[in-house]
Amino acid sequence: MKFRSDPRSLSGALAALFTPFTAEGDVDNVSLRNMINWQIANGSTGITLGGSTGEPSSLSVAERIDSIKVAAVEINDRVPFMPGTGTAKMSETLELTQAAIDAGADASMIITPYYSRPTQEALYRWYAEVAQTFPDMPFVIYNVPSRTAVDMAPETVARLFRDFENIVGIKETTKDFEHFSRVMHACGRDLLVWSGIELLCLPLMALGGVGFISALANLAPRAISDMYHAWEEGDLEKARDIHYGLHPLADLLFVETNPAPSKWVMARRGLISSDHVRSPLITPTDAGITKIEELLAQGEDFLTPITGFEIGAQS
Repeated sequence: MKFRSDPRSLSGALAALFTPFTAEGDVDNVSLRNMINWQIANGSTGITLGGSTGEPSSLSVAERIDSIKVAAVEINDRVPFMPGTGTAKMSETLELTQAAIDAGADASMIITPYYSRPTQEALYRWYAEVAQTFPDMPFVIYNVPSRTAVDMAPETVARLFRDFENIVGIKETTKDFEHFSRVMHACGRDLLVWSGIELLCLPLMALGGVGFISALANLAPRAISDMYHAWEEGDLEKARDIHYGLHPLADLLFVETNPAPSKWVMARRGLISSDHVRSPLITPTDAGITKIEELLAQGEDFLTPITGFEIGAQS
């Protein structure tokens, strides 16, 4: 909780981690710790887990709480820690958020409740209850309509941002770039905004975004960090070069359902013990692997080495 009093410490290159499993399907805490240390060693300025890339709907509440505890201990206040603690049920969301607070997380990211398709008023009341229950915890709204079937309107975001001091930002995962601008216009420049669409992360900085929450950091944390710092230092050509160089790896993430492709890559590179994904996801098909290998070859220069972090050497 070292950074909890300063939400702007969440600015930068944050890695949105997948959840590693053993070949038998259990949560693999050895690999999780290894991933965290590799991320920090390669420039990630913050860690998130439990977002869409983390397969949260396939995890029990107890498993999610355990992962939060393990991650918090391993991070040990070296960088900000912002786990996702939202579900489709309020009771579970409050339980997970309390666990994150107890573990010392610096902020919490709350996904819009999925499947039920609440109205904008219902979304307002949902986030209001969470914010009022934990007034000292900073919250980031996670808007990902492609997965939840509900979209936070800019006016709803602005209303929450105005009414609750501990609602500090939003991760927008939409390809409608106009939506980003309307959210920021409605809320003002103090709202912290990240893109959940990899190829919109750098463009968002021009509108006033505060950094990247990147699933691509599971493959290329050094490049993601370098792109952020190049932007901050005014080296726009370098930032653009990295942005375009990362295109093949960004495409790789979604050859089949995320995070199966990135897990396949990182298991074979030795960072994690297994490429297991939980049902209803599956590991990449033969056709998918062929495409993944093509994209890996195209983006090879931007992959981050794992030398010194091979899982066998860490166990």
